[in-house]
Parts: sequence; structure tokens; C-alpha cells
Amino acid sequence: MKFIPLFKVRDMRIALHHYTEVLDFNMTWPEDTIDSPVIDLGHAETELQITTHESERLFGSVVNVWVENVDDLFARYKSRGLDSSAKPNSPVHQGPVDQTWGRREFYVTDPDGNTLRFCQDV
Repeated sequence: MKFIPLFKVRDMRIALHHYTEVLDFNMTWPEDTIDSPVIDLGHAETELQITTHESERLFGSVVNVWVENVDDLFARYKSRGLDSSAKPNSPVHQGPVDQTWGRREFYVTDPDGNTLRFCQDV
């Protein structure tokens, strides 16, 4: 079984900037363009689709993303312009946090309310 999340986005240009220039995703389908209603993205073994053509109820999706080192990854994203100011009262958006359930995590929420939860076992 394989899961490929589909995130609804309001503006494809803004979303593509976020996922491909700040985070580590690349467009994976050769026919996709900035004007495509659905764009396939990938990074290593991870896949994601973003779309401007789905119902409003898709806003606010969450995906757990398991990684080797959340601290290094967070530092890399911050150096590329990751802005966490929209969630000032959420420590897990401000940097990696050791959770009581045995994971070290940080969250990245895109401009459309979709959240990637980057996780590693403590």
C-alpha cells in the first residue's frame, strides 16, 4: 500500500515556490506546468500532489513525513526562507520539539493550511 497525499492549494505559483524552492520537492510529471490543475511532486521516496481543482473541504490536510534528522532539515528549510511567523504560539512550528510520545518533530504549514509533520524517533 502506498499513500500519495493530495493537497488543495489556492495559487499554484505560490504552492510550487513553497514546495520546490523552500522544501526539497521536484515536479515529477514531465507534462506538468504552472498552469496544470494537478501537479505531481516528489522527493526521494515521497510523493505528493497539489491541485487547484478540488472541493473546498480538502483544505487542512496533514501528512507525517519520516526523516533521518529533523534538526538538520529544519535548519536547511529556515536558511531557504521558511517562515514560521504565521504560527507564533506553536513551538513545533518554530523548531524541532521532543514529543512525549517518543518523536522529535517540527511542522511546516503551507499558505493553504496543509501541514507536513517532519518526524524522527527519539
